[in-house]
Amino acid sequence: MRLDQTRFADVVVLSPKGRVDHATAEALKTSLAPHLALCAEGRDHVVLDLGGVDYISSAGLRVLMLAAKQAKAQHGFLAVAAVQPLVREILEISKFTLLLRVLPSVREAVAAASSSGLAAFEQA
Repeated sequence: MRLDQTRFADVVVLSPKGRVDHATAEALKTSLAPHLALCAEGRDHVVLDLGGVDYISSAGLRVLMLAAKQAKAQHGFLAVAAVQPLVREILEISKFTLLLRVLPSVREAVAAASSSGLAAFEQA
């Protein structure tokens, strides 16, 4: 499991690549932890770009659920974006679309997070 990171002002876009399943979910959780610690009101906004994720299992859904709960408890912003069709179907069937803010593109997620983040995204 690879997790690329790109910063746009106060928005951090995290892009996992590959499958998020029993074998990789714990590594993703560990990689997300320092970013989620900073995902709080007045601090970093986090966008998970799932465009590179082609499958997510229940173990991966658990990681997303814990991330969403932590961000909410800290009054932070967390969204997922650019979800592949199979992963979107899994999120919809499991009703995770009610738990997570799911946006069609990274640009829209960055825009929803922060105007300064959007300005930096547009300049990149």
